[in-house]
Amino acid sequence: MFNYHCLNPISEKGLKSFGQNYQKTEDMQEAQAVLVRSAKMHDMELPQSVMAVARAGAGVNNIPLDKCSKKGIVVFNTPGANANGVKELVLAGMLLASRDIIGGVNWIESSKDLEDIGKQAEKKKKEFAGCEISGKKLGIIGLGAIGAMVANSATHLGMEVYGYDPFISVDAAWNLSRSIHHSTSLEEIYTQCDYITIHVPLLDDTKKMINKEAIDQMKEGVVILNFARDMLVDEEAMVAALEAGKVKRYVTDFANPVVAGAKGTLVTPHLGASTEESEENCAVMAVKELRSYLENGNIKNSVNFPECNMGICQTAGRIALIHENIPNAIQHITKILGEAGLNISDLTNKSRGENAYTLIDVESKVSPEVITALEAVPSVMRVRVVK
Repeated sequence: MFNYHCLNPISEKGLKSFGQNYQKTEDMQEAQAVLVRSAKMHDMELPQSVMAVARAGAGVNNIPLDKCSKKGIVVFNTPGANANGVKELVLAGMLLASRDIIGGVNWIESSKDLEDIGKQAEKKKKEFAGCEISGKKLGIIGLGAIGAMVANSATHLGMEVYGYDPFISVDAAWNLSRSIHHSTSLEEIYTQCDYITIHVPLLDDTKKMINKEAIDQMKEGVVILNFARDMLVDEEAMVAALEAGKVKRYVTDFANPVVAGAKGTLVTPHLGASTEESEENCAVMAVKELRSYLENGNIKNSVNFPECNMGICQTAGRIALIHENIPNAIQHITKILGEAGLNISDLTNKSRGENAYTLIDVESKVSPEVITALEAVPSVMRVRVVK
């Protein structure tokens, strides 16, 4: 029996897929798994019982990855599960930025008491007319799950799409429309595109990547959309560019005092993945990842440990070890097993940066003495018998 704890409300559709061997607990001290959406975890002290944290979403800035890694806690996210919801909002953002729909709606609301409102609307409509997005150039920075979906949808709307991602995955590349132009530099995106949308993670080298220098390279009247992370944009520089008329519109899903109410901004209250479908998809994927790890030791979509999959254990036992990625670590581990008379039927070792993960299937049951010996290896951070 496993206990799980939710730091945020998680879709019941996802939680129901846990099955009979899982029980929800309100006390994290009793939990082996934690599910989270937006709760800030950096100041939390995670108990030793916690083996995994699953973020029902893509970004993990609210999770202390270094702290989790040192404790041998595997952190999962759910890439692509909310991609369609975000994609649809990006497309809506482009349309709202192109034609002043919101301004027109607000004018009608404020003028609703005019007896000749229909006639006045005909005179006023040119102020909200705007332009069409068909035939315009869209630049997409980051061609992951969301970026790729935006790219493909934009081609169907008649846009000429430029995509930039030096780290594009094979799967993402296969899913892209052939008509998308693969840019080899950000400069091409900045200088050629009428609309630019960002879909990259927040890292040290992407923080405030859209700054004054980048904006200066862009076309006059460019529309910039940010549904990824607010810190990707130097928003003081953005507001200055909006006031100067260099940028026509800045559409962002992240409200803060800098952009809220600023000229030319369209700010939504973090609605990107806030659809019933997205929340269900993220919850279902998060639970699936947790179950695979807790029940069989397999890791998929972890942000701090390597992918590792040995399927369902068919032998007498399976040992899962989280350890430092150093030379001779496997030698120390297998020596202990050999001295205990445990025959290894299968072994997989994967590494990711400073962290490594090893799954070992053995042909006889693992004794507590073996676990104690493995835990005593200096490089080992966590040991557990999966079966």
